[in-house]
Amino acid sequence: MAARIGRTIAFTLFLVITIFSHAFPEQRVLSLKEAVEASFEGNPALRAMARSVSAQQEDIGIATSFLLPRIGVEERVMRTNNPTYAFMAKLNQARFEQQDFAISSLNEPKAITDFQTSVSFEQALLAPKAYIGIDMAEKEYKAKGSDFERKKEEVAFQVLKTYLGVQTAGAYVDVSEKGVGDAKEHLRIADARYGTGLGLYSDVLRAKVALSSAEEGLVSAQKNLDVARRALGLMLGQTESVNVSDERPSLEQKEIGAYYQSAESRKDLKALQTRHKNTENQLRMANAGYVPVIGFGGSYQMNHHSRPLGQEGDSWQMMAFLKWEVFDGLKREHERQKAKHTVSEVGEYVEGLKKQIAFSIYDAYLGVEESKKGLELAKASLMSAEEGRRLVKVRYENNLSAMVDLLDVQTSLDTARAGVIEREGAYLTAIANLGFQSGTLLRDLGVEK
Repeated sequence: MAARIGRTIAFTLFLVITIFSHAFPEQRVLSLKEAVEASFEGNPALRAMARSVSAQQEDIGIATSFLLPRIGVEERVMRTNNPTYAFMAKLNQARFEQQDFAISSLNEPKAITDFQTSVSFEQALLAPKAYIGIDMAEKEYKAKGSDFERKKEEVAFQVLKTYLGVQTAGAYVDVSEKGVGDAKEHLRIADARYGTGLGLYSDVLRAKVALSSAEEGLVSAQKNLDVARRALGLMLGQTESVNVSDERPSLEQKEIGAYYQSAESRKDLKALQTRHKNTENQLRMANAGYVPVIGFGGSYQMNHHSRPLGQEGDSWQMMAFLKWEVFDGLKREHERQKAKHTVSEVGEYVEGLKKQIAFSIYDAYLGVEESKKGLELAKASLMSAEEGRRLVKVRYENNLSAMVDLLDVQTSLDTARAGVIEREGAYLTAIANLGFQSGTLLRDLGVEK
């Protein structure tokens, strides 16, 4: 009996552990490179844009189709007593006889049914607009691909900031835990001093309040960490939280000239330059309206008087054609002028983007310098706060300082610790932003294919 109860309890514990292990799965721990690469696969915005690029590729096939033959099959039925159509139908059906030349048969023919089956084709030989259309589709596909690459850089930058946010939130938890530990130590000292008659009970109360405040800060810091982990999972296209490694990204600042040089290949600039070339194709397309279209075609036809797809009579024809629109109400002239304006318009956008990129790099570079100085000052402030807290703690233990002084320096120490964490994240973000503005971020992170 006891053995059976033991087995039941063991089985129940196994079920509980299994259920809870599935209900609260272990969070994935990713490096920054792994997180960025995962976002390339799972980020909803990137997945949607990849579909858009694939859709754009199909435009090349659509444009090419205008150079391929058009083949059509048609089945139609007609019943008529119209003299002309009745005469023609009998001829096509190869059922025309001598008595059909009678005046009464020609003027008042009996109603006749004609099933007509035809296969026709048309092939363009000279179609300048089609050639230009293919080139335009290919260029737009190339530009769309550059847009997609720039979108990857944008997503990578957002992932990096979120990743650093998780690390920063984790560091805040560590700082808060240290603050709780320090507050507990202050309370222990205050209790000890009060117990020996060397301290005041008000010091104990102040220490308890400080401990409660530190514990409240720890709860908030843990909440922020949980939210940051879930936000990172969202960036990767997941519904669960994602944890990160403690290793900080290795990002180095280069000379500003290297960033200016790299910016010439920035993907969004390349996309706009490609579209600028495509506006020149629009001008070519407008000019092509003055060129005739030349091609040939033909058809094969079967006719029957009582059933579809029947063949009482058959015939074929071949033809060549030249289509030349001599006058179209000055439409082509306006299209040419519009294309010229569009070429100039997009050219202005290209020059404006180049200047904007140069300014963004300059601003980002100064931002790195500012963040670097801020981090150095924050570290110096932390060293000063740690030393100040040590000295005041010693003085308080020797009854040379009040509890309020110890709490004040502890607040300063907690603020300095948080300041270093914030400045470290800001510094790395500033370097990453510099790479993003110059188009080198993926290469800097080691994820560029």
